[in-house]
Amino acid sequence: MFGGNGTKAEAQFPMKRHHPVHGGMAAPSSLEDFFASVDGTPLANAFNGRKVVHPSIGISPVPEEERESIWREITATPRRGKSVAYLHVPFCANHCLFCGFYQSRWRDENGTPYTDAVIENLRREADLPYQSQGPVHAVYFGGGTPSALSARDLARLVQATRKNLPLAPDCEITIEGRVHSFTSDKMRAVFDAGANRVSIGVQSFHEELRRSMGRKASREKVIAFLEELVAVDKGAVIIDLIYGFPNQSMEMWEADVRTAIEIGLDGVDLYALNLIPGTPLLTAIEKGKFAPTAKTEYGAYYERGSELLEHACWETISTTHWRRTARERNIYNREAKKGADCLAFGSGAGGSLNGYSYRINGDLKAYRSQIERGENPMAHLLNQSEHRGLFDPIKGSMERGRLNLTSLAVELERRTGLDLDAIIGPLLEQWQYAGLLNRKADWVDLTIAGRFWQVTMTQNLLEWLNQNINEKRKSYSLLK
Repeated sequence: MFGGNGTKAEAQFPMKRHHPVHGGMAAPSSLEDFFASVDGTPLANAFNGRKVVHPSIGISPVPEEERESIWREITATPRRGKSVAYLHVPFCANHCLFCGFYQSRWRDENGTPYTDAVIENLRREADLPYQSQGPVHAVYFGGGTPSALSARDLARLVQATRKNLPLAPDCEITIEGRVHSFTSDKMRAVFDAGANRVSIGVQSFHEELRRSMGRKASREKVIAFLEELVAVDKGAVIIDLIYGFPNQSMEMWEADVRTAIEIGLDGVDLYALNLIPGTPLLTAIEKGKFAPTAKTEYGAYYERGSELLEHACWETISTTHWRRTARERNIYNREAKKGADCLAFGSGAGGSLNGYSYRINGDLKAYRSQIERGENPMAHLLNQSEHRGLFDPIKGSMERGRLNLTSLAVELERRTGLDLDAIIGPLLEQWQYAGLLNRKADWVDLTIAGRFWQVTMTQNLLEWLNQNINEKRKSYSLLK
């Protein structure tokens, strides 16, 4: 039976302040290593480190000498199931202190040549089965800063995508942008070309905080821009907000969320600050220029933001994403996290196809030269986990905050012969006792604390399943 309290539960789930965070393919020897703290403060202390991405379990590099032959095989194979596409625009006007995606400084003269190269990248293999067969349900123009491009080049990219990819009739086409560079003529250009969703990285409306993090637009300009974008009324308008910045108070965070609610947006993402090695912000913190927000406080920010959106009747559609209107569908993020095939175009873009992950050359000059010479710009090719058909649905379900145990049990038994409840039942029971989830019949629903720790919990669950699958395989091999 799940749940419980008192001495019996305390004996079954001993007090555990923290447990080690595991990454990569390393697996612990004990289930307890994946347990959460049961000190009564799950939002603050459930785990001693919060993962911010889903590390891929079981991935292995394809030997360089085999890449071309395998790529030919992949491109000759039609896609199956849901598919999305990602186009990368690697330019930024400046390096915001917290950003780990900075690649190339924007220069006006680079825009059109780069656009030409990406269009050629799209066109060259448009007739091959991997690109031409099977509908593409969402396209995401990310970066970098796609809105750094001119209105003409943005329109050309959207039009080339529509021409060279078999887009579904209701395909979601997202342009990521920044207030500083997203002018009125660019708004009109992307919508007229066929985009139907715009995602803006606001991060915060607070004037002083924005300046300290390298954001150029003022609070007044940000709000005016978003109100204009909403008033155009030709597509969904989404923004990102970040909590956990140095010197960001709870009052500042509440004001940010309330401002987002008042503008009339279609959707909003609430993200925790990720201090990425090598970023200017982490370097400044290490030098004592900023005092970081304690990680144990992040959960309170997440909870408060969730409460404000719930009180405004916004709908939760993932553990980090809320929507106000049905115009916002969040298809790209939802399908990508469920393991959909992803076609990748542009320098530094990453994709996945038919059981492989790949990345396009991130060296901008090398990428353009390869495109001009008619060469394959792929830089890395990786084998995905053989268990991705089991693991990807778990990732997608946990991202939405609900996991169906019946369907998962059937799939695990079919693939491995293992009993799901025997393997993860004790883990789910401990997480319920720790305040992270509730089990209702065949469903697991994450609590607000569980939603905050969702990525860490998902990774722990996948690692524990992976270990048990591998142990059974080893035992079977020894018996043969």
